[in-house]
Amino acid sequence: MRGILFAVSAIIVMALGYWAYSENYKTQDALREAASLQRAIGVSRETLSVLEAEWAYLNRPQRLHDLAALNFERLQLLPITPEQFGDVVQVAYPPREIIVPELSQPVDVIGDLEVTQP
Repeated sequence: MRGILFAVSAIIVMALGYWAYSENYKTQDALREAASLQRAIGVSRETLSVLEAEWAYLNRPQRLHDLAALNFERLQLLPITPEQFGDVVQVAYPPREIIVPELSQPVDVIGDLEVTQP
């Protein structure tokens, strides 16, 4: 009986050792993947900041003005003036249609009232 107990205990200890070993490697893989994702996020943020700087550089008002003047004959672009904007009252909104259904019989909206038929 004692031998069986030692054998079962040894098998349980080996199974727990194998489980701990596999969990350790799973944890190390997850940590490596997290570090890889953090590096990818850092690279993406750096790329985004470079692209934002390029966008700001390309959208400088003086550069856009020079491009509009250079291509005036082809594009016919003119500066925006306040007279080109409209007022909100000038916007034609569609008319509202309110639809109210006709009820021929009383409707129980609460659920615990008894509706009587006339």
